[in-house]
Amino acid sequence: MGDPGQSPSPWSPHGSPPTLSILTLLLLLCGHAYSQCKILRCNAEYVSSTLSLRGGGSPEALRGGGRGGGVGSSGLCRALRSYALCTRRTARTCRGDLAFHSAVHGIEDLMIQHNCSRQGPTAPPPPRGPVFPGAGPIRASGSPAPDPCDYEGRFSRLHRQPPGFLHCASFGDPHVRTFHHHFHTCRVQGAWPLLDNDFLFVQATSSPVASGANATTTRKLTIIFKNMQECIDQKVYQAEVDNLPAAFEDGSINGGDRPGGSSLSIRTANPGSHVEIRAAYIGTTIIIRQTAGQLSFSIRVAEDVARAFSAEQDLQLCVGGCPPSQRLSRSVRSRRGTITMDAARQLCKEGLPVEDAYFHSCVFDVVISGDPNFTVAAQAALEDARAFLPDLEKLHLFPSDAGVPLSSATLLAPLLSGLFVLWLCIQ
Repeated sequence: MGDPGQSPSPWSPHGSPPTLSILTLLLLLCGHAYSQCKILRCNAEYVSSTLSLRGGGSPEALRGGGRGGGVGSSGLCRALRSYALCTRRTARTCRGDLAFHSAVHGIEDLMIQHNCSRQGPTAPPPPRGPVFPGAGPIRASGSPAPDPCDYEGRFSRLHRQPPGFLHCASFGDPHVRTFHHHFHTCRVQGAWPLLDNDFLFVQATSSPVASGANATTTRKLTIIFKNMQECIDQKVYQAEVDNLPAAFEDGSINGGDRPGGSSLSIRTANPGSHVEIRAAYIGTTIIIRQTAGQLSFSIRVAEDVARAFSAEQDLQLCVGGCPPSQRLSRSVRSRRGTITMDAARQLCKEGLPVEDAYFHSCVFDVVISGDPNFTVAAQAALEDARAFLPDLEKLHLFPSDAGVPLSSATLLAPLLSGLFVLWLCIQ
């Protein structure tokens, strides 16, 4: 407990709050500059989505339309649901904003007037994300434009070089390898987004490996391929432990009846335990596996696609990793289970000879779960990384454990970060 007569140093763990307070104060000072209300963007997207319904107009003009106003009721309800979703996403930064509260009440009135249900399809989002110059049916030279639903071919023709790709994976406890080659072991429980961008939404739902345990495993995966112009209809894929379907929720195995529908496909290499989804229109391949009563997720995605998200979509485990409060140490020295650490190391060494992050994750999972089948999850994740990573020099990661002692550099980091944030605010 330490000497009761000695006051804690401001740089000790007990004295760290002042540093955190400084950072918090700096963040509050620039909060207005960094977290502005996005209601004007919501208004603009709503107006854009309703122009085709009555040749123009605004939220105010549509208020008087009623059921007999000539507006396509189905299309208007989709637009209103999208408008409501946009306002909910920006609600935290719009408290006290009169335009925001006016929009919320206006949406409510219009939904009642047009008998719109709160649940149902939404209007397709406005085109965002990677925009490639020169797109069009015919080029000036007369040669056909690149296939809009073949991302790699289109990118290579327009930029005269192949696109860049990123890799992310989640497996086992779960352990998350981020796009930026960080490796975290997480205690995340419930539903958490792995990806949330303009083209893809991936959510993993986890539960404890045993009653009262901190460690969790992924039991359910939900993947939404968002509606994309002439390429695909919106498709939803959902997998649960002991239910790994080889089709989307609507029973289809491709992107639908649009001209580019074949640019999204699903197949199974091993029914019930291995599904692969290819989305050529966004340069993406996803592999889902089931081993040892848990689901693993692995993705190779084009850089432009992975980076196509807004400030409201900032919580993505593949982008930022697990929040610090949700990270676990992979140390198993103090843990006791039905399988000893030495036995777990020997089991993992057979398929993972390099003692990297995958090896240590394997040891952790085997010790915590007592199930030697967890070795397969780590081995498969490593093989996926070998196939998906553009730079194999980054295949093996050797991260320091979360429980290392704090150094002076570590203690100064929050203060330096705060100064950097303040500098950004005054630019």
